[in-house]
Amino acid sequence: FVSPLFLGVGKTTLIQKVTQALKSSGILIDGFYTEEVREGGRRTGFDVVTLSGKRGPLSRVSSDSSTSRYEYRVGQYVVDLVSFEQLVLPMLRNVNHGSDAEKKICVIDEIGKMELFSQAFIQAVHQTLAGSGTVVLGTIPIPKGKPLDLVEEIRSRKDVKVFSVS
Repeated sequence: FVSPLFLGVGKTTLIQKVTQALKSSGILIDGFYTEEVREGGRRTGFDVVTLSGKRGPLSRVSSDSSTSRYEYRVGQYVVDLVSFEQLVLPMLRNVNHGSDAEKKICVIDEIGKMELFSQAFIQAVHQTLAGSGTVVLGTIPIPKGKPLDLVEEIRSRKDVKVFSVS
C-alpha cells in the first residue's frame, strides 16, 4: 500500500504508472483509481475510473450546506455511493472469484473516508485481502484526526508493506 507523507504528492499518478508497466508486462491486473474532476481550474469532485475504462462520479461539491438523511459527506463533497458501488463492487467480486491458480493484481486507489461509507466495499476489501491468489496494490490516507478502522487494520497487517511517498 502507498501512503502519502503529504497531500497531493501524486499517489494516483504513481499507481497509474505502475499499472501501465504491469499491464505491458502481460500481468493480469484489474481495479480502480480515483481522479480529480476540475471545472474552470477548481476541483469540483472526484471520479472513479476502473482499469477496464468505466468511469463514474465518486463525489461532487455540494451546492448547499443542508444535509439530507441520505447524503454522505466529506467536507464540501457529497459522495455518490450508488455510482461508486456500481462501478467498484462487480470488479472486486470478479477478482475475488477468480481461480487461485492465476495470480492477479488488484488496484484499489483509494481506501479513504469517501469509499468507507460503503459497507459492501469494506466487506469486498476484506475478501480481496484474504484471497491467496490476489496481490493488492492500493493507497491509504495519511493518519490524521480520527483513525479509519479499515485503514489502520490494513496498516498493521503483517502481510502488508506500506510505502510512504513524498
